[in-house]
Amino acid sequence: MPIRLNLLAEAQAAEDQRRRDPVKRALWIAALLIALVLVWGSSLQLKAILANQALNKVVAQMTTQTNKFNEVVEAQKKIADINNRLIYLHALTTNRFLNGDLLNALQHTVMDDIQLSQLKVEQQYTLVAATKAKTNDNQTVSPGKPAKATEQIVLSFEGSDTSANPGEEVTKFKDLLAKHPYFQANLDPTNRVNLKSLSAPQISPETGKLMVLFSLETRLPPKTR
Repeated sequence: MPIRLNLLAEAQAAEDQRRRDPVKRALWIAALLIALVLVWGSSLQLKAILANQALNKVVAQMTTQTNKFNEVVEAQKKIADINNRLIYLHALTTNRFLNGDLLNALQHTVMDDIQLSQLKVEQQYTLVAATKAKTNDNQTVSPGKPAKATEQIVLSFEGSDTSANPGEEVTKFKDLLAKHPYFQANLDPTNRVNLKSLSAPQISPETGKLMVLFSLETRLPPKTR
């Protein structure tokens, strides 16, 4: 039987022992773990980048919505202010005092022996400053108020009575004014036309007749516009 000699047996044994070395195996395991940690860390970093991008997108959307909300709030303030202005402009155009209506009423209160020489209209105004719109903590808009003016009008009539009994027609003329629909609609029932002054009888330089001079006054109720 032939005898076989393995001249590499010793080298193969050393190689096999080297392969079974626990230190080398541990190094391989450690390298594998490190690689896994690196991969896991990279995945976390990628997720963080994606999450940050999503956050930035949401923040940008919130900023856009906030700007739009502020624009809507400002628009509501302007609309409320415009509506208030329109209301007060309408009140001013429909309720303002018109001299033409007064003169038209006087045309229907003519008496033969009464001659008006002067009509005086005094208009006084008390102004109230405007207030700006406000927004409370609940983002509810309280509309502002435009400036207001309280109007006080005083009407004064001066004339002469040249009737047969001067001064007698003045009372009738005063009652005629008070009963006219224009004055009934515009005067306070407790403040009608009042006799302010009545002179002593005197000779008219124009007609040579006996006459008295008189003045009437009335106050229209104050109106706020």
